[in-house]
Amino acid sequence: MSSIAAQFVRQGKKIVAIGRNYSEHIKELNNTRPKEPFFFLKPTSSYLPSGGNLEIPSGVVAHHEVELGLVIGKGGRDISQDAAEHHIAGYALAVDMTARNMQDEVKKKGLPWSAVKGFDTFTPIGKFIPKSSILDPHNLKLSLKINGATKQDCTTADMIFRIPRLIEHVSSVMTLEEGDLILTGTPSGVGAVTPGDKVECALAGPNGKVLDELAFTAISRNGGYQFKL
Repeated sequence: MSSIAAQFVRQGKKIVAIGRNYSEHIKELNNTRPKEPFFFLKPTSSYLPSGGNLEIPSGVVAHHEVELGLVIGKGGRDISQDAAEHHIAGYALAVDMTARNMQDEVKKKGLPWSAVKGFDTFTPIGKFIPKSSILDPHNLKLSLKINGATKQDCTTADMIFRIPRLIEHVSSVMTLEEGDLILTGTPSGVGAVTPGDKVECALAGPNGKVLDELAFTAISRNGGYQFKL
């Protein structure tokens, strides 16, 4: 196992986030179902290790999106679906935080999403899980609770585009590098996280065995960007 892949939070170069990969999530946000995988980039400076504080900027309505992340162990370009498995080092539990009110505004104007997704602490991340620990990444349970109340609870079997297709598509656009993280999309149930909230996430196997847990507390960010309509 590569040290770069295992230390992806510190050494990875990019976060590739897949959007609209669960049908029920597409419906809850009134989005259009994509004909091919749709993705955007997040900076690695947005990583927040478990136990940290999620900093919510002034004026921002922050929404949680729990996801299965996959860690690239072998870089490549134009990777086929058949070869995709050989490029995966492991997995990670993650949350793609979104400044939803900002996103609504920039979507209306046809502007980029970088700020919406890229704030510091906006990618809470769990530990590296070696590929050998997960027999089938499409048969896992994702869950997220806020202050003890379940908000998201889903199986990765509901993905529209499966992992080999995601790797094929992303690598046909840009070279994937060792330590990169691909976020595979979020199920339905997204909603607001407000200062003072305690968020707990879990990734479990089909037998209910917990593979990882991720927790963080939301606080108000002091200074920095302020969103105003």
